[in-house]
Amino acid sequence: MTIRFNCPSCNELIAFADKHSGKRAHCTTCGQQFIIPSGDKGKTKKIKSPKERAVPLPGFYRAVFVDSRRLFTNQENITGMVFIAAAVCLKFFTAGMNYTMTIPGQAYVFNIPIPIGHVLHVSAWGFIFWYYMEIIYSTAFEQEKLPDVIVGGFKGLLWRIAKTVYIFIIMLFVVELPYLVAVLISSRIDAEWPVLLYALMFAGLFLFPVAILTMAVGKDLTMLRPDYFLIPIFRAFWPYLVTAVLLGAVVVLQIYAKQYSGQSPAAATGYLLLNLAVQFIALIAMRSIGLFFRHYSCLLPW
Repeated sequence: MTIRFNCPSCNELIAFADKHSGKRAHCTTCGQQFIIPSGDKGKTKKIKSPKERAVPLPGFYRAVFVDSRRLFTNQENITGMVFIAAAVCLKFFTAGMNYTMTIPGQAYVFNIPIPIGHVLHVSAWGFIFWYYMEIIYSTAFEQEKLPDVIVGGFKGLLWRIAKTVYIFIIMLFVVELPYLVAVLISSRIDAEWPVLLYALMFAGLFLFPVAILTMAVGKDLTMLRPDYFLIPIFRAFWPYLVTAVLLGAVVVLQIYAKQYSGQSPAAATGYLLLNLAVQFIALIAMRSIGLFFRHYSCLLPW
């Protein structure tokens, strides 16, 4: 069910899923923050916008490196962590389940790929990415526990997975656009620019945390703008670097965390544990992105 109401400041029509009732949110038109009402046309309560803060909130580093332990000690978070572990196990054990159906003919033999493993692998990642963005959103608006896993049935789950995969591809395309343009130009003129290409690729990856933050909180693809990315980085470089390093560690570890492909039981167990350990760090990384908004939202241009 969708809740529709008007912004208490600019009267813009706003819609949220009913599961967000009672949470904090903000109008993407005027920036006014409010509490999401419990029903259609409900009265919204204004709250002080983070932009009104003169200075950032203190305690960012403690919140990231000390207070994040509560993610793993709070019993209310067990459900969320179980769902993440289930998604990790699904992608781990099904990644290699790709088959080919051969249909013989008189002149030709048709080989039809059946990529069950690829579909399940991408679906598991889609669910995990969706939950990552929910973690960022809830953390940004001062919730200290993992969000509830409410997907709205099988169709709702498929929709969230498809939408999140689409958003992820768009974000990756936007941040890596200079790299892609440079690759295209170098291939057209038959030139080799290894240093430039690597620099542009890593620069794009460095922008990825702020891109995720923008989409998780702003929820609008039109907000994927260079100024929305660069201004908060320049204004709060060292805290942002913390989020980028944590997310970078997740990516590097995930590269080495292979999926099941017939390894010995000992090797398979080791790789599965590494995949689960990656999610341990990923939870802290996503929380750090949400905390960046909570502590430095006064520095954001949106």
